[in-house]
Amino acid sequence: MRIVITGAGGLIGWHAGARMHAANCAAGFKGEPAPFEIVALDHAAFDDDEALAEALTSAQGVLHFAGVNRAPDEEIEAANPAIATRLASACRKVGATPHVIYANSTHAASDTPYGRSKRRAGEILAQEPGRYTDLILPHIFGEGARPFYNNVTATLIAQILAGETPSINPDGRVQLLHAGAAAQAAIDAVLAGATGRIEPASRPTSVPDLYEALKRFHDGYLANIYPDISDPFDRDLFNSYRAATYPGGWPRPLRLHTDPRGALFEAVKGGGGGQTFLSTTRPGVTRGDHFHLNKVERFLVVQGEAIIRIRKVLSDEVWEYRVSGDAPAPVDMPTLHTHSIENTGDTDLLTLFWTHDVFDPSSPDTFADKVMK
Repeated sequence: MRIVITGAGGLIGWHAGARMHAANCAAGFKGEPAPFEIVALDHAAFDDDEALAEALTSAQGVLHFAGVNRAPDEEIEAANPAIATRLASACRKVGATPHVIYANSTHAASDTPYGRSKRRAGEILAQEPGRYTDLILPHIFGEGARPFYNNVTATLIAQILAGETPSINPDGRVQLLHAGAAAQAAIDAVLAGATGRIEPASRPTSVPDLYEALKRFHDGYLANIYPDISDPFDRDLFNSYRAATYPGGWPRPLRLHTDPRGALFEAVKGGGGGQTFLSTTRPGVTRGDHFHLNKVERFLVVQGEAIIRIRKVLSDEVWEYRVSGDAPAPVDMPTLHTHSIENTGDTDLLTLFWTHDVFDPSSPDTFADKVMK
């Protein structure tokens, strides 16, 4: 299925692209055809007549995440209808009638410049001949969100990591939805041919409670203690916090207790259970080359020398972390980032791995994807 993602460089657009890429990776691992032909349109490509026409030709679905949510009132009121008009006109020009999934907002019901802008854009797209789905989204959070850009969760995380005390409205409330859930709702709609209004369930919370939850994550993580993330919402919120600690926050040296008998260190604390295992790796061999959508995972070399490599899915930049069993320092794997570990020493590498849940072969949440392209 040929799927166009507008706003592919934005938060939900990247999550949608990563999830469809994961489905393609899973199919490739099984020797099956890729289910998706992903056409990613960033801001520049969307403004390019030729690129837009080429993208929409033969498109079966459009996940329309492109939009403007932060600008002067007059500009924002005109921007989203203009973007919708451009998309509709380009479809007509190439004779395409794709199923359009429009990322609308709960604010569309309000009489504000942004609300009117989102509402009008939806009305324009709904008039086109193809299928149309009005995806109503609340406050979105997730890995890769931009702080200080209309995202309270990312802003609070950035301030906590910087050691700042944010100014918080004690009466502030938000309806939170993870970007991955929003992206999956859009993907599911186009796969099922679902039309009309779709409003994914969100988690209501006060801004003070959100801050306290993030601060607890931070304080515990600095002490090498994982929170209980058995609730998927807490897991997603914790993964969003963790993502903001990369690349500069790793590795994290552990406190080593030594005496004449030897040495001791605490590898993993908290987390509400999970699974721990050890592996040996021959010199020159690389393990991993996969990513996860939800799984929290720790790599800790306890003997030997290694390089851990991490690459954000659908990007090219690779982060490298040199680690040694002589100075144990874990590196945790961020979700939606493919990762590997290479034995760079002359002896077998001994690595401890920990994940927050028990491996389920029927739903492994593991997608093969080479770190080094």
